[in-house]
Amino acid sequence: MTDKSIEILQTGKLLASCEAALAERYTVHKLHEEADPKAWLSANGSRIRAHAGSGVQADLMDALPNLEIIASFGVGYDNIDTRTAKARNIRVTNTPNVLNDAVAELTIGLMIALARRIPQADQYVRQGKWLGGSMPLFTELTGKTVGILGLGRIGKEIAIRAQAMKMRVVYHGRHRQASEPHVFYDNLVDMARDSDWLVIIAPGGKGTERIVSREVLEALGPKGMLVNVARGTLIDEPAMLDLLQNGGLGGAALDVFEDEPKVPAGFLALDNVVLSPHQGSATVQTRDAMGALLVANLEAHFAGEPLISAVV
Repeated sequence: MTDKSIEILQTGKLLASCEAALAERYTVHKLHEEADPKAWLSANGSRIRAHAGSGVQADLMDALPNLEIIASFGVGYDNIDTRTAKARNIRVTNTPNVLNDAVAELTIGLMIALARRIPQADQYVRQGKWLGGSMPLFTELTGKTVGILGLGRIGKEIAIRAQAMKMRVVYHGRHRQASEPHVFYDNLVDMARDSDWLVIIAPGGKGTERIVSREVLEALGPKGMLVNVARGTLIDEPAMLDLLQNGGLGGAALDVFEDEPKVPAGFLALDNVVLSPHQGSATVQTRDAMGALLVANLEAHFAGEPLISAVV
């Protein structure tokens, strides 16, 4: 459906294929390219019916009095004020499912990279250190127990791949899922204590902020490995860094950080960490699929049809 009378707003850059699809269908305004965004909103905000992207808070909704829908690019929507959106009858959609495989693949990749120190091994060869002798022995995934925090769509895909690596899977979440064969823990500290690996893939937001506390990290212990592909806010980051530095935690593979893209300098000096710049869904096919779903939600809304992936 093409209707150039419908004006939508972007407040940040989106994937090229997504931007092209939006421009083909609607009149798109890019607030992030305006010299004076506040003045532009004051003069033009009332014409905007949709927002494409994320990071929408109440102040932006105030400036868009006729906003009908926020089509978010991503599965997480903790950076959208959904409570205010609901109160104002503004629909919110996200892009679930299409990124499950990409995030699950990266998770397993980070686990192997950390267990076998693959990034460090690459540098060992490049820096000529191999000439002086072999690297130390490390560990493997086979036979280990992985505790998954958040057995949702992506968590289930991680579990399938972990089992293929001959790992035992257990999980913690808000409630036990009767159809899942894995052991459920209603206490995260207990699960961490009984696990070799802790994989974090729960939603962000105030309800999960620093749910992986120092107590949880200490329960995981000096041989325990942690992987975070969710949000940096789920972990007590200073406690994690302290434990990684003093041997209280075995290792960590981190794709997300509390104040990304700023990464605490202490992590950069550690040999028992693998760092990734929030690459969970960063494949061409996945990002294209996410953009297509964002556009499809807008098309459904303006056609008066049910939304494909509504969260509000």
